[in-house]
Amino acid sequence: MAKGNLVYRGKSKDVFTITEGPYAGKYRLVFKDDATGYMERGKPVFDPGRDTVVGEIPGKGAVACRFAAHFFKLLQERGVPSHYIDTVGDNEMIIEPATPLSMEEEAPEFPGSEPLMNLEFTWRNNATGSFWRRYPFVRPCKNLNKVVEAWTKGKTDVLITLEALEATGAMSREEIARGIELVKDIAEIVSMEFSTRGLHVIDGKFELGRLRDGDGKIVIIDEISPDVLRICKGYSPDENGDCAVYKECAVTNISEGNRTIKNKKQVSAAEFIDIFLE
Repeated sequence: MAKGNLVYRGKSKDVFTITEGPYAGKYRLVFKDDATGYMERGKPVFDPGRDTVVGEIPGKGAVACRFAAHFFKLLQERGVPSHYIDTVGDNEMIIEPATPLSMEEEAPEFPGSEPLMNLEFTWRNNATGSFWRRYPFVRPCKNLNKVVEAWTKGKTDVLITLEALEATGAMSREEIARGIELVKDIAEIVSMEFSTRGLHVIDGKFELGRLRDGDGKIVIIDEISPDVLRICKGYSPDENGDCAVYKECAVTNISEGNRTIKNKKQVSAAEFIDIFLE
């Protein structure tokens, strides 16, 4: 398929317009082998919860594409709208053109002003990662009942409160409520799908937008892949849904004011892909 015109280059995938053939006018999503994480003792540690690309995992793009297609088809079966159309290659899928939730800068004449390019919504079954680092008074692995947060995407993702989204005009109150409901519905479908394979979803992140040829309704776009989910095994909830074995799993530290948390039972993307797509 012709390369087309580059629309967007991201950490884990690139988006191109399709200029000819049966899908002319649609977008082609190309999943890459790049992986996010952090450096530890000079070596990359891959972690989908991080923002920085630290290396490549050969074949990762093809697996992510297959994985995403599985979930987009599952959402279609459940009547949940998305931008997915078809899968056309090992690491390529066809999608409907969509506009991410965004906002132009209101005063571009002021140095430092910049637009809100798109929003990302995290949802959390349990307290870990950046959630625990920001709220260290909460015990690790506490049940959060799929609490939803919004982030502005960029080189570094930045947390933005839901009230600020409304106050700035980026989203209306009704859109925010619909977005949260949609994220929680999809999170429940994803969590249940993993539970059937003996795995537990700790947290994840979705991107929402509006289809170019739609009615303005907010749908899930981008991807559902190993890049946007943290999975663990050995989850044992108590009567409140808190993980009862968190002392065996969570490891925290603080050095020079910087907090870290690791989940000893977190399943690597390669491991849960083998289980999930066997």
